[in-house]
Formats: sequence, C-alpha cells, structure tokens
Amino acid sequence: MDAEQQKDGCTRRTVLITSAAGVAAATLPHAGQAQQAAGHAPATAATADLPLADVTLRINGQPHTLSIDPRVTLLDLLREQLHLTGSKKGCDHGQCGACTVLVNGRRINSCLTLAVLHEGDEVTTIEGLGEPKKLHPMQAAFVKHDGYQCGYCTPGQICSAVGMLGEMRGGMPSHVTHDLAGPVVFSDEEVRERMSGNICRCAGYPNIVAAIREVSEGAVA
Repeated sequence: MDAEQQKDGCTRRTVLITSAAGVAAATLPHAGQAQQAAGHAPATAATADLPLADVTLRINGQPHTLSIDPRVTLLDLLREQLHLTGSKKGCDHGQCGACTVLVNGRRINSCLTLAVLHEGDEVTTIEGLGEPKKLHPMQAAFVKHDGYQCGYCTPGQICSAVGMLGEMRGGMPSHVTHDLAGPVVFSDEEVRERMSGNICRCAGYPNIVAAIREVSEGAVA
C-alpha cells in the first residue's frame, strides 16, 4: 500500500466493501418488485376448500358412502377416515409398494390414485384378507417363512402377492379371502420380477419369495 492510499484512507478492502453494499442496496428493491410481478397468490387462495364429493365404495366387503375432498387419495381415505391403517404410507410417490391394496382384484398403489375415481369399486386391504384366527394362506405362509422383519412393508407385500397370483390365473378368484386353489409354478427370479414394485428395506426377500412360491404351488391349504 502506498503513502497516498494511507493518507486518503482508501484501501482495496474499503473499495470492495463499499461496492458490495451499493450493489445490495440497488438490487433488493428490484427483487421485491420481481416477486410481486410474479403474481404470487395468497396462500389462502391456493388452498381454498373445494366442494365435497360423494363416493360409494365397497371396502373389505362393506359398503361405505362418504363425502370427501376430491383431492384425497385412496390411501388417505383408508387410513385417516376409515382407520384401516394396515396399508402403510411409505414414500407417498408409488415407489415402495407399502400402500398396495386390491381394487377389483387388481393390485394398485393406493397413494397414487384419488378416492373419487373408485366409485362402486371393490377395495380389499390387508384387514380384509384374513383375521387372526383365520389367516389368509398368504398371511400364514409369511408367518411360517418369517417373511417380514420390521413388518412395515408386509401388508403391501401380501396384498401384492395375492394380486400377482390372481393375475397369473387370469383374474382374481371370486372369493379373494381364501380361494387360491390351483397351482402356479414360478421360479425365484420370476417372483422377484413380479414383486419388484414392493421394497423391503430389511431385505427379507428370500423368505418372501419362499412364502409366495409355497402358496403359488398349492403347498399351503
């Protein structure tokens, strides 16, 4: 630093600080104006209530007529309004399969579909497959083969496995609860491929595959 700079009190540091302060002061008002120009709607307008929609579904064999927000997913309807909490909310993006249920015998991710789209449909959750004293064959096989660890994914795994067997037989049997008669032979690789939409974070896949193969081949009554 030369003597002239010291005398005037002007250094490289003070020049940089002064310049930065000037730029910030000049740009802040424009940033506020840009936000206003973007037309951000008030939060209340974005989340305004919609008229309720009436929907009737058969869930686990029982009719339910409800007035619901049309934005409610089937998963949230089951869990929050009907208290059928067996179907789990995992990723909420259709990637983990924990929310799998059967709709008209077909397996779907209930977090990805709106409840209002299922007017008149037959929905089967894990609660509708069996009960403690009369387990569904797939439930019994999962218990026998220890096809679960933490158990969070298990309801979706079981519903998906039941749906998969129905798909292989050309459609679900008339009594989804217990009628899985007729063997279907899978390889381990095919079971893994057909169940690839259901993730087990505990990595209990070998036991899950063993349970499904036992049921598919008719070894479980």
